[in-house]
Amino acid sequence: MGKITDFLDSKIIQKDVGEKTYLTWKETLSYAVGRGAQGMNTSMTSSKYINFFLTNVLFKKLKDPMGVASKIRFYCGIFDAVNDPVMGVIVDRTRTKEGQMRPYIKWAPLFVSLVMVLFFIGSANAAPWINILYTTILFVGLDVTYTAFDIPMGALAFSVTSNGVERTKLFGISSITRSVLGALPMVFVAGASFLPYFKNHTAQSYLTSAIISAVLIIVLTRFTYKNTRERARHQENVPSVKDCFKLLFQNRPLLMLFLGNVFFVLCKIPEQVSAYFVSDLLFERRYNVFIDVIKFPASILAGLFVPKIAEKLGERSDPRKFYQICCLAAIAINVLFAVCTYNGLLSKEAGVSVSLITGIMVVIFTGLSVIPMEFKNLMQKEMEAETVDYIEWKSGKRVEGIMLSIMSFTGKIENTFSSSIGLSILGLTGYIAHEEGSLVQNLATNRALFLMTTIVPAVGYLLMLIPMHFYNITAKSHKKMMEDIMIRRAALAESRESAENAE
Repeated sequence: MGKITDFLDSKIIQKDVGEKTYLTWKETLSYAVGRGAQGMNTSMTSSKYINFFLTNVLFKKLKDPMGVASKIRFYCGIFDAVNDPVMGVIVDRTRTKEGQMRPYIKWAPLFVSLVMVLFFIGSANAAPWINILYTTILFVGLDVTYTAFDIPMGALAFSVTSNGVERTKLFGISSITRSVLGALPMVFVAGASFLPYFKNHTAQSYLTSAIISAVLIIVLTRFTYKNTRERARHQENVPSVKDCFKLLFQNRPLLMLFLGNVFFVLCKIPEQVSAYFVSDLLFERRYNVFIDVIKFPASILAGLFVPKIAEKLGERSDPRKFYQICCLAAIAINVLFAVCTYNGLLSKEAGVSVSLITGIMVVIFTGLSVIPMEFKNLMQKEMEAETVDYIEWKSGKRVEGIMLSIMSFTGKIENTFSSSIGLSILGLTGYIAHEEGSLVQNLATNRALFLMTTIVPAVGYLLMLIPMHFYNITAKSHKKMMEDIMIRRAALAESRESAENAE
C-alpha cells in the first residue's frame, strides 16, 4: 500500500518543462475516471447506436422513421447546443466554498444517470404519438442534465493547472480512460448480437447497458468530486452575463477553433451512419464488433503519444502545427479508403456480404482513419485551454465556463447536424428501416453510405485547414502570455493582502 500511496502522491510531470507543475497521479486519475463516466453516457446517448435504436427499434412501425428521428435529433440538438452557453455563464457566475465546477460534478451525474435509463425504457409497442412525445421529452432531459455535467468537467481541467505540458498529459490520460470506459456500453450492445437472448431482443440490450452504465457513472464521478482542486483565481465579483458574452468577441483563436469545428461536422457523419453502413452495405451486422474494436487503439495511442510529444518538445510544442498535420493525414487516409474499397463495396452482388478481403480493408481503414482524428481532438483540448489563457491575458478576466461552452456548443452542433444530415440523406435515398438482420437497400442508398463514410470526411478535414491558418497562438506567444498572467496574479494577490492588512 505504501508504494501505491507514494505513486498516487507523486507528480505526473517529473522533469523541468519551464513552468511550475501541480498535478499528482491521484488528482489526475480522479479527473480521468470522471471523463470515463462521461464517455459511458455519450456512448449510450450520442453514438451511432442511438440512431439505430430510434429508427430500427422505437420508430420501426412508423411510415417515415428516418424523417421522425432526424427531426427529433435536429431540434433537440439545437436546443442542446444553445443550452451550453447558458450553462457556461452559470458556471462562471458560480461562487461556492467547494469551487465553481465541483458542486455540479457532485450532483449532475445523478440526474444524468436517471434520465438515461428512462430514455431506453421506451417501447415500440406504444402508440406512435406517445412514443414520439416521450422520446422528445427524454432527449431534452438528456441534453439538460449532460450539459450540467459536461461544462463543469471540461472547465475543471482548465482550472486544476495552468501548465500547458501538464494539461496535455492530463488530457491524454483522461482520453485513454474515457476511451476504455466509454467503449464498454458500445461493446456490450454490439456484442449482444452473439448472445442467444439479446440477438432477438435489441431493445433489451440497450436498456441493460444503460442501467449498468448509470451505476458506474454515479460511482466514478465521486472520485472526481472528492480528489480534484480548483487552482485558478477568479475575481471575487461575479461577472455579468453581458461581460461573459462580450469576451467572446475578443477571442480570435477561439473563433478559429469554432470555425474548424463547424467543418468537422462533415468528419462526424461516418460515425452517425456507421451502423447502417455495416448492416446494409457490408451486409453483415457482426462487423460492428470489429469496427468498434479497431477504433479503440486510436484514443489509447493519442493518450500515450500526444503528451509524450508535447513533453519532449517542451517550450517548442506547437498545437496549431500538430492540428494541421493531423488534418492532412486524415485526408490521405480517407481518400485511400475510398479508392481501395470502391469496387468491393459497390460492385458486389446485392444481398450478399462483402468479400473477406473487402471486409478486412474496411476494418483496417476505419481503424487508421480515427488515429489522426483522435490525435487532433486531444491536442485541441490544449488549444481550448489556450483560448482561456488568451482572454485572461487580454482582459484580466478568467471565464472557463463560457469559453468552454462555445466549444461544447460546436461539439453538440457537430453531433446534431452530422446525425441529421446522415439520416436525412438516407431517407431521401429511400432507406428501408428494419430491426434485426440486414436488408437489401437500393443503389442510391449504398452509394450515399459509401460517400458519407469515405469522401465526405476528407472534404471536412480539407476545409478545417482554412481557419487553422489564422489561429494566432504559438508556443512562444503562449509562454509569454502565461508569464504576464502570473505577474498580474501576483500583483493582485499582493494588493489584496495589503488591503486586508490595512483593515
